Parts: sequence; structure tokens; C-alpha cells
Amino acid sequence: MAAKKERPAPERQAPAKAPKTRTKTRTTEPQASFGAHARAEVSADEVRKLIAEAAYYRAKKRGFTPGHEVEDWVQAEAEVLRRIGADHSSR
Repeated sequence: MAAKKERPAPERQAPAKAPKTRTKTRTTEPQASFGAHARAEVSADEVRKLIAEAAYYRAKKRGFTPGHEVEDWVQAEAEVLRRIGADHSSR
């Protein structure tokens, strides 16, 4: 059996690094920022529908017993107006 000749391993070079370039990112659209106080506009008709729905669920919760319709509406109105903001109280 013949002895194997060992060859030296070829030298490896580190890969060339790409030059660093600085690029600035530009946005063409303005950034929308919504703070804790951002609100969507709600029409008077939408407010009325929200109040009617809240009043319905109040009546349902107490078993639709008659005689509390106005109380349900007033409480529902106060709840809805509080949730959407007092700006709609004059509607």
C-alpha cells in the first residue's frame, strides 16, 4: 500500500464586506398618530341607535317587565353619551 501524500489545505480568504451606505427612509404619507383621546365622529342617528340597543339590553336583563321603559332609555342614554363623549349631549 502506498503512502498518501497530504496536501496543504488551500488558504481561505474572508469574504469581502460590502461598503456601508447610509440611506434615509422617507415617508410620503403623513404618519397617523392616535392618542388616548382620539374619537371618531358619530352621527345623531347612530347615537340614537346605540341608545336604543343599550335600552333593549337593559330591558332584556330585567326580563322585559313593563313600566321601566323610560328609566331604561335614560340610563342607556347616559351610558352611551359617557362612552362616546359629552360632545353629543346636545343632540
